[in-house]
Amino acid sequence: MEDQDVYYEIAKAGEGQLREKMSRFLAFALKIRDAEEARALVKEYQNAYHDSRHVCWAYMLGPAMEEYQLNDNGEPSGTAGKPILGQIRSHGVTNVLVVVVRYFGGIKLGTSGLIAAYRSAADLALADAGRREMHEMRRMLVSVPYITLDGVMRIVKEEGLEVLDQQFDNVCSLTLAVRASRAGEIAGRMGKTEGIHLEMTE
Repeated sequence: MEDQDVYYEIAKAGEGQLREKMSRFLAFALKIRDAEEARALVKEYQNAYHDSRHVCWAYMLGPAMEEYQLNDNGEPSGTAGKPILGQIRSHGVTNVLVVVVRYFGGIKLGTSGLIAAYRSAADLALADAGRREMHEMRRMLVSVPYITLDGVMRIVKEEGLEVLDQQFDNVCSLTLAVRASRAGEIAGRMGKTEGIHLEMTE
């Protein structure tokens, strides 16, 4: 059984090309962090391929794969953005934007032909990008007296926790990155340290 905090992102930027009845489809899978970055990238591709007939796209965001948007960019409704988004879901990746550029070849593909072409182009780019396992993380803010810091640092080392920030004084402050699925357990271990104060954030 997979841990609940596991999700997947593309391993690298991916590309794919497809020809269908003289039309040429160029597909790109790109890593994104938020909707603003996705929109900026779409504009870049629209500018770079301004001579194309259509620049269609879809993106997915968040570990739970709940935030998404798609655009047919002039193609018949549901024939471009939806099949692109479907491939993102099929590959099980998030924090990704897939752009498919179409150069029209003079022969109409019809609704089913368009859906198949955009689906296949997106699939090629995502397959090229591959995927890697990610873990949903929480930030743990720790304040602890210097005299009991050793106990906390031992847990940090044993658990392999990433220290995002640290300040040492009479009272020491640490900001740690902790896997969401283990946050409660680690907080429980650290909570036994004398004088410690713990706070968890997203």
